[in-house]
Amino acid sequence: MLPKFSYIRPDKLDQAVAQIQAGNAAIHAGGTDLLGCLRERIIKSEKIVSISGLEKLRGVRETVEGGLRIGALTTITGMAEDPLVRKKYPGLAMAASEVASPQLRNQGTLGGNLCQKPRCWYYRGEFHCLRKGGNQCYAIEGENQFHAIFGHDNICVITHPSDTAPVLSALGAKVQVIGPGGGRNIAVADLHVPPRDDVRAETVLDQGEIITHVDIPPPPAGLYTSYRKVRARRSWDFALAGAALALVMDGDRVVRASIVFSGAAPVPWRSREAEQALAGNTLSDDTIDKVCRAATAGAKPLRENRYKVPMFRGMLEEELRKARLQEKA
Repeated sequence: MLPKFSYIRPDKLDQAVAQIQAGNAAIHAGGTDLLGCLRERIIKSEKIVSISGLEKLRGVRETVEGGLRIGALTTITGMAEDPLVRKKYPGLAMAASEVASPQLRNQGTLGGNLCQKPRCWYYRGEFHCLRKGGNQCYAIEGENQFHAIFGHDNICVITHPSDTAPVLSALGAKVQVIGPGGGRNIAVADLHVPPRDDVRAETVLDQGEIITHVDIPPPPAGLYTSYRKVRARRSWDFALAGAALALVMDGDRVVRASIVFSGAAPVPWRSREAEQALAGNTLSDDTIDKVCRAATAGAKPLRENRYKVPMFRGMLEEELRKARLQEKA
């Protein structure tokens, strides 16, 4: 049963900021994650501030520079099917199409997908874990077959649930934020908080701040993007392992590479070792082998998720081979 709360639906963005700034308030957009969190008492809020009526925060448009600005209230389906997204950044369209189920993609928003809460069954359950203010992460010694192999520092081993965040991070996108102190830009790569910095925070957003848009820089010549998601079921499941690729190609040579994993760490996990092994080289079998080994060299799997190491390797190998075929076509 949902707890009691007041519901406010402001007509203007500054009104929404003022309502959220007052404290003990939660933002409602698509509501696909919020309602479950309220029901499970993960979020305790006496006031729900709906921004769903702020139409200026919807839609995809091309910027003067040739990039894209996507409103935070744009639905995941809207983003997956948008002609500009599919043309300029097909990897982002792929990622959006892989989110949850069709019903949730129709309702869920880009802002919500970036800011959703972790899916760990201890965090979502009745356990007073470290992330909820307790004194331990139960998954470290418990059931951890779906948990992190990177970036957990043996503090909290959740995996970040977003499919769009890895691609946006790889593309160098930024979120536009408005709050009590005015507006600011935050790189998507810096939006999420690793456990070593603050185990109870998911993002760097302050109380009262709202993501309004996501800005993606213009695609450079030779940009190749893709997103691959491996999961236990075809739909309605989160990534066991996923990879976002943003490769800048010059013929058959990789000039610059961004590789960001999903299902790997408490935040979207950028594999700089793999990027360094790939940049400046062709997508030969030897290079691909080196890249895949570099990508998992720093993994720290848990007792029940060691299978993820070869899974990430194999998935990345397949995606790089697809990129090679695409460039030859």
